[in-house]
Amino acid sequence: MYGRRRMLRGSGQMAEAECALVTGAAGGIGSAVARRFAERGLRVGAMVLPGQEAPAGLELPAEATDEAQVAEAVARCARELGPPRWVVHTVGITGEGPFVDMSLEEWKRVVNVNLTSAFLLARAAHPHLKHTRGAMLLYSSTNAINGGNELSGPAYTAAKAGIIGITRYLAREWAADGIRVNCIAPGPIDTPMLDRLEGQRRAALAEQAPLGRLGTAEECAAMSDFLCSDAARHMTGTITNISGGLLLD
Repeated sequence: MYGRRRMLRGSGQMAEAECALVTGAAGGIGSAVARRFAERGLRVGAMVLPGQEAPAGLELPAEATDEAQVAEAVARCARELGPPRWVVHTVGITGEGPFVDMSLEEWKRVVNVNLTSAFLLARAAHPHLKHTRGAMLLYSSTNAINGGNELSGPAYTAAKAGIIGITRYLAREWAADGIRVNCIAPGPIDTPMLDRLEGQRRAALAEQAPLGRLGTAEECAAMSDFLCSDAARHMTGTITNISGGLLLD
């Protein structure tokens, strides 16, 4: 099943090629993570929506909420690039408005894209991560910790809280398989997701953080790179916020 191998430089020994799988790889944070991994020399499987383009690596078109498509994308990544050692889930959409105005249809849509997609990816990736004794990284939000607001809506807050819950659950359950599971909870990040905000509201959002600015996708990618490396080999179940001090924990 896992026949793709490379020569370790100067050692005369063979080792499996190191592969990273990134979902949401056409998005602001996901594309930055995919590029960062590619620059590190990893083989990158970039899961994107059908019709989207990945910034680096092997494009793996798939609807993140479709069980069969996710399973096939993960399997294709393993076949063509080798079993992933690092798996990063960045898929996400926001909602908006107060709780009482949210329809059941919209609730399901936001929860499915943000949370159910993480469940499907984790389940499909588990046997490969067990083989590589790798790590999974999930993206939550500071909204999951501070309660959020109408800007992103209640379903987004609830789904991102679920991401933290599944991170902690899997960190315990998968430790016996040698798999680490961590989470990043960004505050406002300067990505196309914030393009929905008009200038004054966007500026006010940046000013809320003690550091006085929005975070960048590249800063998120740098933390992803660290958590998906052997430098973080004793870290699992952690929730790391990148918020410029907006959230202090």
